[in-house]
Amino acid sequence: MKYYIIAGEASGDLHGSNLLKALKEADHSAEFRIVGGHLMEEQGGTLLKHYKDMAFMGLDVVLHLRTILRLMKYCQQDVLAWKPDVLILIDYPGFNLRIAKFAHSNGIRTYYYIAPKVWAWKENRVKQIRKFVDKLFIIFPFEKEYFAQHNIQSEYFGNPLNDNIHAFKNSEDGFNIIASQYGLEKGKYLALVAGSRRGEVKHLLPPMIKALEGLNQYKLVITAAPSIPLEFYQKIVGNKPIAIIYNQTYTLISNAAAAAVTSGTATLETALLKTPQVVVFKTNWPTYCVGKMLVKIKFFSLVNIIQGKEVVKELLQVNLERNIRNEISLILNDNNYKQNMLNNYEEIAQKLGEPGVAKRVANRIIELLK
Repeated sequence: MKYYIIAGEASGDLHGSNLLKALKEADHSAEFRIVGGHLMEEQGGTLLKHYKDMAFMGLDVVLHLRTILRLMKYCQQDVLAWKPDVLILIDYPGFNLRIAKFAHSNGIRTYYYIAPKVWAWKENRVKQIRKFVDKLFIIFPFEKEYFAQHNIQSEYFGNPLNDNIHAFKNSEDGFNIIASQYGLEKGKYLALVAGSRRGEVKHLLPPMIKALEGLNQYKLVITAAPSIPLEFYQKIVGNKPIAIIYNQTYTLISNAAAAAVTSGTATLETALLKTPQVVVFKTNWPTYCVGKMLVKIKFFSLVNIIQGKEVVKELLQVNLERNIRNEISLILNDNNYKQNMLNNYEEIAQKLGEPGVAKRVANRIIELLK
């Protein structure tokens, strides 16, 4: 069968690669065309466009609207010409829901893997999901009831992050190589996880560095996003003795004393890797003011949303340097505080189910297509 998969950012590329691999194992005649990244490409997909050309957020979307519309038209024409058996959309709702509408109007079956977080903001997108998506696969247990209330039947097979974490924990530990190359020692450095988009890094990495560079007993390490060039990080870091390391995010997070993490999927990954963290978010002020009016949930980090309470401290927009420093210092010096966080991490891991999510979803997709 022919599968057309669209993912607009790094996390989607990761989940898409696992799904693609599972689909290949279950369907030996499978063909793939993808909009995503090199992880999906490595699994045998024909890469048409890289997600780095789509990684815009906030007002950057308006500034790059012409580029986005041009890419959308390209995808629509390519989907129509290739005639896939199914179009699989992964998160990235601003773009993907428009593609879903186009596919629906042209009779192309559309499945959504990793549902848009409409329970957090832009709830009006529920109508688009109900109208244009043939099957919705969710990754959080609480989403089942939410979508049912909106007359959308969804299917939950667990959270795919479990697949990634499980694979990492069962692979060879490469920390010793990194440690010798960069002079690191387990538990003696702080990981700066500043996001996968340039806008995120630009707003968040500077306050992270300023907040933590004074903790002299700990080195600082940046987990660099593959889509962002080294020069971009170097311009922010300057001549400070901070390591910038690519393609080792899980290894760096899991061996760090603590991490400062940009709100998003990385907060949940950090929890599953059992590393204490503080969650931070900052954007330009117009985007922040608009978002504050639209977002309707109490917490903005996945860790706290899943638990329904504050497990990790969420720092938003202002006084970030002081607050990051205070929270990381509390984590490093108060064992009871840190242990309470780690205990909640264990509960979250249990809620997200067993590994093998991509395989279960792939088998279900094939079953539905047949």
